[in-house]
Amino acid sequence: MDSLEVELDRARELSLAELADAIESIGFECTRCGACCKAADPVDGDGDREPHTATVFPDEVRQLRASEAARDREYDWRDVARPMPYGLAETDDGDLAGETFEWAIQTDDCGDCTFYTESDDGTGACTVHEDRPLVCRTYPFSVATPDAGGLGTTEPMGGVVERAGAVRAHECEGLGRDITREEAEELAHALKERAVRELEEAIRVRDNYQPTDAPGVVVHDSEGQKRPDGTPLDGSP
Repeated sequence: MDSLEVELDRARELSLAELADAIESIGFECTRCGACCKAADPVDGDGDREPHTATVFPDEVRQLRASEAARDREYDWRDVARPMPYGLAETDDGDLAGETFEWAIQTDDCGDCTFYTESDDGTGACTVHEDRPLVCRTYPFSVATPDAGGLGTTEPMGGVVERAGAVRAHECEGLGRDITREEAEELAHALKERAVRELEEAIRVRDNYQPTDAPGVVVHDSEGQKRPDGTPLDGSP
């Protein structure tokens, strides 16, 4: 497997024109159905809905805390993000414990993105649309090049239903609709930025990682070890 540094070089060399061509050939227009912002129904129709899970970078958490939507209230870190649940286990007391390596956008009691709202007619909207994270800006697309080792952005909700060049399209009712070249280029730019950012984050997490036996949940991100409230594990400012 190629090193993260090699993958990062390849991500930086992705052609914006080719990414835009791929997106344009697939086509997309958001229908505001809200499916990408809400908890997923169980596959077999039985059991609990799976909470919405979308990766958010530490600086994006701070951006959301300072967003226009935050002007009416003071957002705590935990209002915006939660430790990615993968790798965590439930203790005998019902609390979570363990180490994880990403942050996920916070969810409400229904498992939907905490920033998602819906009108009476079912039309969805994002209350932080102008400040939304890269994973939201690029949905329903991700990047994967078959000849570039492990290069690829993390996959959003929904299986891959179409591929064009390095671009994968995931389940979404907005696929196949007309898209302007300008919109395709904007998506291509965000997709490349996300590919680069995810690899840069992974490299920093790897380089900063230090095993810990601290109780509770510890999140290892590109800035170090943190508690669920976003504060450093070592207590520094």
